[in-house]
Amino acid sequence: MEPTSLTTERLLLRPFTPDDVPAVHAACQDPAIPRYTPVPSPYTLEDARLFVEERCPAGWRDDTAYTFGVFTRDDGRLVGSMSLIQLRLAAPERQAEIGYWTAKERRGRGYTVEAARELVRWAFRDLGAERLEWIAEAGNEGSRAVASKVGFRMDGTVRALIPHNGTRRDAWTGTLLPSDLGLPSATPYLPYPHRERPAEG
Repeated sequence: MEPTSLTTERLLLRPFTPDDVPAVHAACQDPAIPRYTPVPSPYTLEDARLFVEERCPAGWRDDTAYTFGVFTRDDGRLVGSMSLIQLRLAAPERQAEIGYWTAKERRGRGYTVEAARELVRWAFRDLGAERLEWIAEAGNEGSRAVASKVGFRMDGTVRALIPHNGTRRDAWTGTLLPSDLGLPSATPYLPYPHRERPAEG
């Protein structure tokens, strides 16, 4: 896919450029980011360069990950990174996973929720996605709060889903469908009826 940009009231979501390397490097010095994401630790300037100049463009080119830098519209400061990954947008799957991190100085202002809402609208309207998934290590309350505010329904805890620092970690998962936002879907959804089981005895 050709890289694109999205805008919200306060934010610009755009592909990273080489000029963003120092800001990405500085943001990823916060230990909370490698604690809950695959970001290397320690995070070097070369790690930032590889991410910005190689991995992100390759993801767009190969349709494996669509990664946006999130920036404030008024002063162009880095808010964080937001991606659609695990892309399976061809029929019949038409789904992807959302991932994000937020710079420490920009947390608590609703920026990540604002950016994620625009990203999921783009995924449903323009990419034809019919299901988005959110996955985070169990205990990542900040990520869960963002996903819940965007509209993701919490599905539960999956054992040992995330390999991290030589261990396997439990994960929280959630899903978002176009119908959750009042949007149409090309493929009808037939949910399980959730009938109560008869009493045993």
